[in-house]
Amino acid sequence: MCGILGCLPAVHAAPFGQALNLLAHRGPDGEGIWTDPQNRITLGHRRLAILDLSPAGAQPMHYANRYTITYNGEIYNYAELRQTLQTMGHHFTSQTDAEVILAAFMQWGHNCWQHFNGMWALAIWDNQTQQLILCRDRFGEKPLYFTLLPDGRFAFASEMKALAPFLPVVELNPMFDQLQQNVLTYEATQHCLLRYVNRFPAGHWGVFDQKKLHTQPYWNTTAHLHPVPKRFEEQTEAFAHLFTHACSIRMRAHVPIGTALSGGLDSSAVICTMAHAARSMPDAFATTNWQHAFIASMPGTPLDETAYARQVTDFLQIPATFVPISAQEGLQQLPHYLYLTEDLYITSPVPMMQTYHAAKQQGVSVCIDGHGADELFCGYDTFMFHAFLDCGFNPRQINNLLQTYRNLAPPNNPQFAKPPVSFANYFRWVCGSPNLLRWLPHLPKELKKAFAPKLPKFTPQYPQTAQPNQLGHLNSALYQLFHAHNLPTLLRNYDRYSMASGVEIRMPFLDHRVVSFCFSVPYTSKFRNGYTKALLRYAIAPFMPPKVAFRTHKMGFQTPIANWMKGEWQPFFLDTLHETGFAHYAHHQPNVVKQQILSVINHPNPTYRQAEIAYSAINPYLWHKFVFTKLTQLPKIIW
Repeated sequence: MCGILGCLPAVHAAPFGQALNLLAHRGPDGEGIWTDPQNRITLGHRRLAILDLSPAGAQPMHYANRYTITYNGEIYNYAELRQTLQTMGHHFTSQTDAEVILAAFMQWGHNCWQHFNGMWALAIWDNQTQQLILCRDRFGEKPLYFTLLPDGRFAFASEMKALAPFLPVVELNPMFDQLQQNVLTYEATQHCLLRYVNRFPAGHWGVFDQKKLHTQPYWNTTAHLHPVPKRFEEQTEAFAHLFTHACSIRMRAHVPIGTALSGGLDSSAVICTMAHAARSMPDAFATTNWQHAFIASMPGTPLDETAYARQVTDFLQIPATFVPISAQEGLQQLPHYLYLTEDLYITSPVPMMQTYHAAKQQGVSVCIDGHGADELFCGYDTFMFHAFLDCGFNPRQINNLLQTYRNLAPPNNPQFAKPPVSFANYFRWVCGSPNLLRWLPHLPKELKKAFAPKLPKFTPQYPQTAQPNQLGHLNSALYQLFHAHNLPTLLRNYDRYSMASGVEIRMPFLDHRVVSFCFSVPYTSKFRNGYTKALLRYAIAPFMPPKVAFRTHKMGFQTPIANWMKGEWQPFFLDTLHETGFAHYAHHQPNVVKQQILSVINHPNPTYRQAEIAYSAINPYLWHKFVFTKLTQLPKIIW
């Protein structure tokens, strides 16, 4: 995991190095800059050493006197690929996955991407063809931005801030207002907050040649669906084996690894499966130093889950590091945190940044976490109603879904309460139409209209929308959530949260084999016996504490923003509302935002959603103040 930067034509090493150092947080273990002898290209790399900690693992890395790579990510099956390539005549001088990528590209060309199990954003310079090859992993775990100026000058980087010095003027994207209104969806598009900065699409490779960038997709999940066992018990057995292997190969590292443990099902399933893999599926390349759990502690707030996390660590008999989340320290660091995250968010980054910072302080550079499970198994209650379209008028399935929905809310917590719903209410609602027989054929359309969350207004670059007749209604909705709505933004967020402290996140739920399996099973495998995520629960339950495996209510790893806005952060928000810049900020309605903030501060018991909306409303102004202004002040590079 690292930070990468490159530009064509080449620039002087000194100003290029200044731009590269804007990514120093991503790679605290070293830097490298290389310019080809003809000054056609400059490549840079900030290193976070995970495999082969020796100088042999440094980048930019050369291979066969032809290829040079700068690369951010991990190829988890590098050891198997290395062995295969050796039988084909390739020779290696390091123990890195970067060298395996170069050999694989030399051997298989653009077919090599299909051989990789991992996450990556990379650039390969082909000295023979004088072409630059770019590629990003299937689902966009690793970020990659680029700028192509009207005169053909080209630069790419892991973060937008490293591209700012290459821009003639740092200015807002003309679509900024539309982007801030679609904060959960624009990450799946090419649109970025800065003019002339674009996002390289997930699941694509591209070639920059003759001052033009040509991209091509190499992955579409719907093309990799496959038959799964029909019996639920056989599905759980197959998934358990697959997920265990996904965790096992992600434990390959030459540094200590751990996990950010919330106490919820997803992160608990990951660390419990890691323990199971260490016992039952030992990997010669996996570290044995994995028993590190970092738990965000937020006592006195409805988001504190330390009791559940403690059950997991006690069950596994491993130490637990409880990280006290400090609202005051978070407020002091907020301008710096926002600059590091560099994009628009719906909540503050403080608990996440502090948790991964604590991991780094303990010497852990890799966290294996549970992100992606909600999008695969339907952990969001609004999306579960798409399952009604699949079950039709099956009373047993309808009752199961309604019971599942009721179980999601934490007990005795009005901030997360669910509206009352019952099987009888469901049928009263259905049968309340004046002309039931005429209306029944349109039920699927009406249900979809009633329950479907707002999906992207922007057209995602990848992939094509899945159709209900191909996946079913629930899986089609989750497919959009996974590829184009929620997950791309979540992946961006956690990349920034962790890399701000030089910590790499690995996500076994995003193993492409796991993703294909989960979109191949029917909705009945995801809702069963009153439980969400049934396939995951029943598959991993033998490795987990029962009270965690079958815990029904969901909290999520979030900021207790309602508590903070009424408490330690209240003076900050009130002072912000009185700033002259706030009153004259052109990209929001000051009176509306002010009312949203005050409604939280003055409410005796505001809901989490209410506070989240208020924070999201003021976030563009904070972004402009703490991020955009700083980007405009960076020294320019003369190309």
